Amino acid sequence: MNPTLLKTKISEHIQQHAEAFKAVSTYIGQNPELGNEEYKASARLKQELESHGFRIEAPVLDIETAFIATYTAAKPGPIAAFMCEYDALPEIGHACGHHLICMMSAGAAIGLKSVIDEIGGTIRVYGTPAEETRGAKVPMAAAGMFDDCDFAMMAHPYYAYEESGISLAMDALQFEYFGQSAHAAASPQHGINALDAILQLFNGINAMRQQTRSDTRIHGIINHGGVAANVIPDYASAQFYVRSGSRSYTNELVERVKQVAQGAALQTGCRLEISNYEYSYDELITNQMLSETFTHNLLNHGIRREEIHSGKDAGSLDLGNVSVRCPAIHPYVKITDEKHELHSIGFRDRAQEPQALEAMVFTATLLAETAFDVMTQPDLLARIRAEFDAKVNASN
Repeated sequence: MNPTLLKTKISEHIQQHAEAFKAVSTYIGQNPELGNEEYKASARLKQELESHGFRIEAPVLDIETAFIATYTAAKPGPIAAFMCEYDALPEIGHACGHHLICMMSAGAAIGLKSVIDEIGGTIRVYGTPAEETRGAKVPMAAAGMFDDCDFAMMAHPYYAYEESGISLAMDALQFEYFGQSAHAAASPQHGINALDAILQLFNGINAMRQQTRSDTRIHGIINHGGVAANVIPDYASAQFYVRSGSRSYTNELVERVKQVAQGAALQTGCRLEISNYEYSYDELITNQMLSETFTHNLLNHGIRREEIHSGKDAGSLDLGNVSVRCPAIHPYVKITDEKHELHSIGFRDRAQEPQALEAMVFTATLLAETAFDVMTQPDLLARIRAEFDAKVNASN
């Protein structure tokens, strides 16, 4: 087996199908769908993967737009997992570039398949809907669907190259207060003001922030505050995200926020109900050995070391829930020369341009080459696994 020749074969195979990959990304980008409604995107991705010999399982866990595409060589070997995301954002469409992410991963899998029968192993492509809200990776991880994977990868479009870093663990909490309506002028003494409880909740959380770690992020909105100024609200609700750099500390913060909420209920005489309105995300535990392998391939393609920045994601990723089940990475790749932040109209528009589509094809090659390196170097795979075991044990 000549690794150089096989890597060349992967690259050539991806280039051979590059225009088809670009067409899929363009189609998904021009037909944005919200989380768990990505019927067109899911169907197009499944069609592309099936045409290259992957076996499709869908739906997954009763999530209609989720899928798993698998190809297993006759020769045994490691299991490589690639993550596809394809949900869009309300009103601004694919301003996070998920139409590129899905074909980076699917393209990488198709490229790797061109050599998998020679090197041995299994390729899985996970179609994971709704990353922006109720990320499908969460129930998939909880169901053990990544437990037998040797490693999992995806890459995210950006205006710069960043190594896979960290993200914040997150819980999404909804607080509902129930009081008693009354005429605010004629008989206020008969009312129990649910909005007052919400305001006390915000004040209590604001006071609490000073006594939290620097990686803490707590932010929320009032999504129901009453119906008329002359009626004491008998119902009010707020939604918060509670985040930090670790699941254990986020759990502590959540309990403290809940105590604040209960205090607001006691102060106002309201009844309180607390629920999770989205899935909880764990922090991303980047596997440094796997990350270095990806970066090595980036350097081999002529990207200068000074162009690659250290990674730190201030947001939260459902890939975090995967990263505690198997070694994982989430690097950022440059798709535009213009500095537009994610979730902006400027980034959305740049992510549709030819430069971005070329970067998608390039990233598919990088992911496939990284997977090839890991699957053909047993010592590297052993070091990746040893690092994963040590980090996960340390976080528990």
